[in-house]
Amino acid sequence: MECYDCGNCKENNPTYYCIAKDKVIINENYKPEEKKRNGWKKGNKEYEIHRRNTRKEIEI
Repeated sequence: MECYDCGNCKENNPTYYCIAKDKVIINENYKPEEKKRNGWKKGNKEYEIHRRNTRKEIEI
């Protein structure tokens, strides 16, 4: 049973599939990352421009 160097075990995922062992393995070294808030945020310049443009389109 040799490692095929697929890279699944090197990714930071809670579980991964090992081709060499032919089974799903729980990653004990998994470290959850902080969730990042993406998207529109009030006060953001792009948000305000987008909001104003959509309001103009609705009023027409």
